[in-house]
Amino acid sequence: MLQKWIDGGAPSVFWLSGFFFTHAFLTGVLQNYARKYQFAIDSVGFDFECLPEGEYSVKPDDGAYVNGMFLDGCKWSYATMTLTESDPKVLFTPHAYMIFNPVVMAERGSFPHYSCPLYRTAERRGVLATTGHSSNFVLDLLLPSEESQNHWIKRGVCALLSLSD
Repeated sequence: MLQKWIDGGAPSVFWLSGFFFTHAFLTGVLQNYARKYQFAIDSVGFDFECLPEGEYSVKPDDGAYVNGMFLDGCKWSYATMTLTESDPKVLFTPHAYMIFNPVVMAERGSFPHYSCPLYRTAERRGVLATTGHSSNFVLDLLLPSEESQNHWIKRGVCALLSLSD
């Protein structure tokens, strides 16, 4: 992945699971946006959009297309473009491609969603690093849902960057 990036420039879709320090990549995306539009870095954050199945060969003007995530405790429905119940005996499912779209937080859109924690590993635990970040928790993804927050919390739903096996 990194050699292709060096040889041919940044990809149109970033394999989020491939980054050792995901926070640095995400901070870089926010910094590029803040510099481009001259916003204070503390005023910007991400708006998330799950994308329909397809090819994403052209980079977005702002933000980043990402893939490589998995859902634990639910699955993504392309038919309704929302979270839905897992199939029986299926623990993990691939998550849809997403765009992490930087926005000024005061202008971030609102929609029915589940604040889904994204972890680096399935262990869901970690220690605070010297940067103040958890060594495992990355951020909360706002994923469209017709169910309440509690519905998904009771099922232990999260997103993962890597699976145990």
